[in-house]
Parts: sequence; structure tokens; C-alpha cells
Amino acid sequence: MSTIQQAIKERILVLDGAMGTMLQRYNFSEEDFRGERFKDFPHSLKGNNDLLSLTQPVAIAEVHAAYYEAGADIVETNTFSGTTIGMADYHMEDLVYELNYESAKIARKVADEFTAKNPAKPRFVAGSIGPTNRTASMSPDVNDPGYRAVTFDDLRIAYKQQVEALIDGGSDLLLVETIFDTLNAKAALFAIEEVKTERGIDIPIMVSGTITDASGRTLSGQTVEAFLISVSHIPLLSVGFNCALGADLLKPYLQTLSQNTSFNISAHPNAGLPNAFGEYDETPAEMQAQIRGYLEDNLVNIIGGCCGTTPDHIRLIAEAASEFKPRVSEAVM
Repeated sequence: MSTIQQAIKERILVLDGAMGTMLQRYNFSEEDFRGERFKDFPHSLKGNNDLLSLTQPVAIAEVHAAYYEAGADIVETNTFSGTTIGMADYHMEDLVYELNYESAKIARKVADEFTAKNPAKPRFVAGSIGPTNRTASMSPDVNDPGYRAVTFDDLRIAYKQQVEALIDGGSDLLLVETIFDTLNAKAALFAIEEVKTERGIDIPIMVSGTITDASGRTLSGQTVEAFLISVSHIPLLSVGFNCALGADLLKPYLQTLSQNTSFNISAHPNAGLPNAFGEYDETPAEMQAQIRGYLEDNLVNIIGGCCGTTPDHIRLIAEAASEFKPRVSEAVM
């Protein structure tokens, strides 16, 4: 923990880019997702990217290595959907611990290889904890506003299993990300605190919300300030935003965040907004120019990319970040 706490004071840390964008380049078939182990599994598995840590571990390691090579200090484990709630779609709830553990081990091995090459630039592994595909704050049934598809306790239990496996596999920190419902995130944070207490350990935590549209709110209706207040009871390594918006549209919300917290701030925006085909067209140079605005305005301590970003994007972002000092907060909490 002391290593990343020291590093974040010395320089702006660079997070990796999109895992899914990179995996699409492999064009894996249903058979590739299954591998030998799951060749007779009775349900379709194509699209279960987390499973590739078991069936295509070489590809996952290659993606991590490409981002470290591009200048990333931190890569995320391939575990965005790695809870029993997320894996229920593929009937693979019983694999959750193994998926998270093996994903963390793959990232850890690659990180250690890069750190050994350049000990002056230690590389870190962030255990990726996604939001799940259910929301604890809202009803999925318009005819029954009081209905909930998931409870706080359901989420807490699912997240706790994921957290334990991510730590056991060698994660340096935990990233609760793409938060569209802060109640889900609070369940994840509660689970992390439970594990920390039970094990007598400390582990840095990053929290990253998602502003879903021009309203400046999360999907569950919180403003930037409300989101910040909801998670500030936990001693966080950083708080920030990712996904949904490109770097240009995300900037005003980071400014609001920066004015209201003494926590470190992270951002990993998309490569612009998706086009009509769901693809991201923003070039690395275009994104770098927008990120440079963050750096000039002293907005971030951790910077990376989300949907549509590649090692080429991260390389230019890292180049720009190296020219600036990390944000020093002037906010008083």
C-alpha cells in the first residue's frame, strides 16, 4: 500500500484502457470462449469476457502487457462482471472465486515482469469491481415502483466473494467502477471493509462513478456532490468518473468533484461517444488534446481510458501526463 501511496504523490498515475475493445480484436468464437474445459457446457458462453481468464489466459496477459508497454502504471483485472449476480447470465455462479483469483494472478504476473524491468516505475494491479446488471435503488418494473431485483445484502455477499478472490490473487488495490447506482457501490464498499476487518489488512480503494448523460447525474439520480457525499465515509485512495461520456463532456463534472474533495481524483473517459454502430471514433491524438485540458487545470491524480480506448490512446495520454505534476487539492472536506 505504501508504494502506491508514495507513487501517487510523485506523479500522475496512468490507468489502462478498455479490455473489451482489445478482446474484440481477437474475434473469439463460441469455441474459443469455451476452450477444452467448457466444450460441453449446456449454455452459450460467447460474450463472457471474464471467462477468457480461464480459457484464453495468454490473450488476457497480452492485453495487460500492451497497456503496461504503453506507459500504464495500473492495469485492471479482467473481472468487470465477476460476481455471482453477473455470472448468473451464463449459469457460472460457482466459478466466481476462480475467475477473480486467476484474473488477478494473470495481471500480477505481468505487473511483476514490468516492475522487474524498471523498478523505478512499479506497476500495480487494480481488482476491477463492476456495478452488476441490477440496481438496488430502482425498480426494473414500471408497474411496481417498490419492487427491487436485488437487495443490499445480495450485493454485499456477492461483492465479498469477489473481493476475497481479487485480494488472494494479488491485487494491489480495488477499483469499484462504472457506478450507476451508489447503493450498489455502498454494498461493495461495505463488503471491502468487512474483508479488511476480518483479515486485519488495509488495501487502497478507488471509487469511480458514471455520469450517464447531460443531466450531470448518475442513473439513480445523484448529482456529483451527492455521489461524493455518499462514498466519502470510506478513506479512499481516489474518487472519480469513468465511462458514458468522452473526455470533453466529462470535464465539468471532474471540475465540480475537484472543488469539493481532498481525495485524489481519477478519470477514465470513453474515446468520445459511440457512433451509430456502437463504435468509438475518437483518435488517440484527439483524446490526448482533451486530456491535456484536465492536466493543465490540475484536475486529476489518475488518468486512463474506458470504452473504445486502446494502448495507442494510453500511450499518448501517458506522454501528456508525464509533463505535469499530480493534482494538489485546495478543497476542504
